[in-house]
This record gives sequence, C-alpha cells and structure tokens, in this order.
Amino acid sequence: MTRTEPGSAGPTLAVVARAAAVSIPTASKVVNGRQDVAPETRRRVTEALEALGYVRRPRLTPRQPPPVVDLVVHSLDNTWSGAVLRGVEEAAHQAGLEVMVSAGLTRTRGGRPERGWLDRLALRGTSGVLFNLAELTPTHHAWLEQHRIPYAMIDPVADPPPGVLTVRAANEPGAHSAVAHLLALGHVRIAVIGGYRRKQCSGARVAGYRAALAAAGLRPRPEYIRYANFDTDLARERTRELFALDEPPTAVFACSDPMALGVYQALAELGLRVPRDVSVVGFDDLPEAEWVTPALTTVRQPLGEMAATALRQLLRIREGRVPPDTRTELPTRLVERRSTAPPQGAFA
Repeated sequence: MTRTEPGSAGPTLAVVARAAAVSIPTASKVVNGRQDVAPETRRRVTEALEALGYVRRPRLTPRQPPPVVDLVVHSLDNTWSGAVLRGVEEAAHQAGLEVMVSAGLTRTRGGRPERGWLDRLALRGTSGVLFNLAELTPTHHAWLEQHRIPYAMIDPVADPPPGVLTVRAANEPGAHSAVAHLLALGHVRIAVIGGYRRKQCSGARVAGYRAALAAAGLRPRPEYIRYANFDTDLARERTRELFALDEPPTAVFACSDPMALGVYQALAELGLRVPRDVSVVGFDDLPEAEWVTPALTTVRQPLGEMAATALRQLLRIREGRVPPDTRTELPTRLVERRSTAPPQGAFA
C-alpha cells in the first residue's frame, strides 16, 4: 500500500475498504468507532487506514462550537498533570467552558497511536484541544488542520510545525539559574541528569547547564552528563554511576523533580547526605519538592499559568484574533530550599 502524498485529497473510504478486503460499510463502521466489527476485521481496516494515511473528511460543523475544551495529557497518574488541569479548569470556568480530559494519544495498538480518540472528537466536536507534553505526528497535525479544530501545545516535547500555538517555560534560562546557584555556593564539580536526549525541553535544560559552566570559565566534563528520560528509577541508576566515578561530583542538577527524587534515593542508598555530602537541584517545583527531606531546591515553571495562557490564546484564535507570535515562553525562577549548601562533606 502506498501513502497519499501530503497536500493531496487523500484516499477515499472505498480505497481503504479495497486494501483491507472488506466492504465500504464495514470500513465505515471502523472509522466511526462502531463496536459490531470482528477484531480481525477491525485490525485489517485499522492497518489500511494507517498505511494509506486516511483522514476523515470534515463534517459540516455548527456555527457555535460545543462549550467543551479538550485537554490531552501525557499521563493521568502524576502531580504535573494535576497542576496543568487546575490551570485549564480555572481559565475554562471563566470562559464558560467545560473540560474533557483524556490520555488518548498515549494509548497504542500494535505500536501505533489509536485512532479512536480522534475519530470520536470529530463526531462530537470541541471548542479546541490542548495537548500537554504530547508529541504529535505529521498525521495528527494534518488531521486537526483538515477538521479545522483549533489546538495548542503546552510544553511540547518537540517543536511543532510553524504557526502552531505553543506555550512553554523558559527552560534554558531556568537551568542556567540552577547551575549558577550551585556555582555561587562554591561547587565546580557539577553533574547534570537530563531527560530525553532529543527532546526540546531536555535539550534546552542541558544547554543552560553548559552555558552556566561556560560563563564561569568551566568546561563540562562528559562523564558528568547523563540522561534518564525523566524517569525516577533511571535517575537513581545514573546517580549510582556518577558516584562510582574516581572523582564524583559534589552537586547534581536533575532536569526534573521526579528525577531529583531518584537522585535522593541513590544517595541515601550510598550513605551520602543531602546537602552535606552532595547538593541537589531539581526542575519543576512540583508538590513533591516540599514533601522530601530535605526540601528540594528547584526551578519553578508556572504549569498552571502555562495551561491557562494556552487556553486563553486558543480561544482568541477561535474568535479569529490570531496573535502576532504563536510561541509563548513564560519565565521560570529558582526556589531555594534546603537541598543545597557549599561543598563540605565526603567529596569536598
């Protein structure tokens, strides 16, 4: 099967049905999310839809969109999503909208994102969609454009196409402030644990780390730069690797609070104390930053404000008021607590 070239009208349902060896009504049932289709038949049709790049044709939409805004989050089981949801809900309440929450794009079948959520969205309509920490594929972007559904991305993991509304934190300046704080305390052996190597926010935070060292006349040591995919357990492993070095760091900048918790865990297992032996700085300022002992020094990114800003700008676009710059960056600030101190312990 051959994908339709970008910009063309796309394959018809008849083409999809022929590729899947089913009738047009059966293919239509799968596209519309009907349940009365055999699993094997549904699989064949779904594979044909994906392989051909089928995009449902836009429906005639009512003049007034439904009073609902959709929030699609990366995960529903963390405090990050809770902070984003609060920001969206407050702004939506002021605008007279309800919020529909989903983790739809994280669900996969056969290694590919499920189409069901997008298809249901087309059927019921929406005033707009906010994607948080999502990485949309070119097919997702094309689908949203074809259906004329306004959307915005909150802290996208990769740069979207030009013209897509985005709101993110000032990641590089925030990371720079974290490392500058450690330098001001007298640390020179500072390690960093980044998120994903190729994700935008992670790259910006590691760049801020490098820039702060350069401003102090220091060159980053390659063995002090590790990546843990924003995962607590991986950060714990990377920390153990750092402190197995002949010359361990005296401070660790973790590019997210969950990774900073992994640093805490590894240091405790190694019998090292925070901040006497090792200073630790995180990034996010999630509630967990104040729950741990000692309370975590971290970079606050305004998650609720980012979410509310994205919704307000989305509604302006819906009304035809397109902003001159579709990319917004909100400032971060360092929140000093008790996890940092001048080097004085085992490795000073």
